[in-house]
Amino acid sequence: MKRHPSPGDSTTFTRTCSSARVVQYTDIGDVSSAEVERMRAVYEPLAAAVRELIDATIRTEVDADTVGEVTAEIGAATARLRSRQCDGPFGVRSTTGGDRLAWGNPVIGIRNPIAPPLTIQRDDDGGVFTDFHLGAAYEGPPGHVHGGVSALVLDHVLGEVAANEETPRFTGTITLRYLRPTRLGELHAEARITRTDGFKAYAAGHLADEEGITVEAEGIFIQPKWARG
Repeated sequence: MKRHPSPGDSTTFTRTCSSARVVQYTDIGDVSSAEVERMRAVYEPLAAAVRELIDATIRTEVDADTVGEVTAEIGAATARLRSRQCDGPFGVRSTTGGDRLAWGNPVIGIRNPIAPPLTIQRDDDGGVFTDFHLGAAYEGPPGHVHGGVSALVLDHVLGEVAANEETPRFTGTITLRYLRPTRLGELHAEARITRTDGFKAYAAGHLADEEGITVEAEGIFIQPKWARG
């Protein structure tokens, strides 16, 4: 285990690496919700700026000299950020107060510029839903979402409804039916549990664009042996 200071003060976090066989979540201890929000305010705008940079990189038509200058500037900024970083991926960090920080996640991670990111909401019936935007970085067929990105989103959304902090479950199988291409732009995804059977939860959901449902999904999510008590 290594100890890493939090940004801007002397608070220390305990980092635990995952083994090859067991997924481990990092307990960062008695970190207040106010401190979590302070860290969010520091890092979320950085990821948002890089997200915009990714989009600009895809779509820019500036001249070669400008591209070279910007490339050098990005390299310098990257070196500054790498001057102090954690070993390995961010992981999933939790506090004794119940905050759960999956900030490196490629779907919901606020520190991950690859993530849209999705904000998952829960309805009164126990289902989950999210409204989000996918732009040029997620394109497959011209003007449409890459099918693998649709699968990534639905795997996560179904996983959100199938699992919780007390009962973690991981994807066992997932089946997708692509009804038609999904347009880039404003999108909606939702999921619900259809039944449970012992250590398994069965979930179903869909992805939709402004014209209606584009991809349907069903999945089986399994509680791992190490989490069964």
